[in-house]
Amino acid sequence: MHNTTTLRWLGVVALGAGLPLSASANDCSTVRFAEVGWTDITATTALASEVVEGLGYEATTDTVSVPIAYTGLANDDFDVFLGNWMPSMASISDPYIEEGSVDRLVANLEGAKYTLAVPQYVYDAGVTSVADLNDHADRFDHRIYGIEAGNDGNVLIQQMIDDDAFDLGDWQLIDSSEAGMLATLRASVPDQEWMVFLGWAPHPMNSNFDIAYLSGADDYFGPDMGGATVYTNTRGGYAEQCPNIATLLNNMTFTLEMENRLMGEIMNDGTEPRVAARRYLREHDALLDEWLDGVETLDGQPGAAAVRSALNEG
Repeated sequence: MHNTTTLRWLGVVALGAGLPLSASANDCSTVRFAEVGWTDITATTALASEVVEGLGYEATTDTVSVPIAYTGLANDDFDVFLGNWMPSMASISDPYIEEGSVDRLVANLEGAKYTLAVPQYVYDAGVTSVADLNDHADRFDHRIYGIEAGNDGNVLIQQMIDDDAFDLGDWQLIDSSEAGMLATLRASVPDQEWMVFLGWAPHPMNSNFDIAYLSGADDYFGPDMGGATVYTNTRGGYAEQCPNIATLLNNMTFTLEMENRLMGEIMNDGTEPRVAARRYLREHDALLDEWLDGVETLDGQPGAAAVRSALNEG
């Protein structure tokens, strides 16, 4: 359904702009995370980085677009990406998984969702499905607000427009960013202006704004209003090369409650992601026993004790 060749080409073209010149791919002592500027992945990457550094490894994080994250994993520029949203990201990630240049390790979050949304007052006015949008095209200004260019959600929206699905062929996708899209939503709500945008959970938008998700886009975003599972990905062969960190990554799963709290602190309170992550881990000590089961420090010592010590010192 989606043009994976174009996506791969975009990723290759963009490689020169922002990929890190970091540790050798053969060195397990540095764990290189790709992060895509979404607050949920910022939060989980911060949690993982705190634990990795507590084990005596170095953690680096580079914020790039989704296509560049996958090109970077395939080219050994990154080791880990915690934000493989499925099934919406299948058109971008699956070609790399199938060729073996990227590995899909474990589902790290269940119960997420990802599809088009509107403010509740728009839903209450009768726009409950994507099939209702074009009946009110002028009120929406023929616009659907996405996030950063190249991400999977924008690709799906553009595919809907290109397919003239739901008579949306003359609509426009507005490429922005997570923060830019939410700023537009924030500006629209006081005067009850109409807006349709890319929404997802977990995210503080679900508690900061009164919003509703639209039905009818299952052919694009997947069933159950874009019901999603998020996976941990690594560069191909990383688990075999760096089995200790791979054990940690396989153990490391998150919850909607965990991510909503961290995202709220980061977005609403302005807390630095690593500070929020460190506080959460200190307050949820039992989590370390789950995540660090069978995991050692870089120099072979028990992992949980070392991470606890590092968290208390920080």
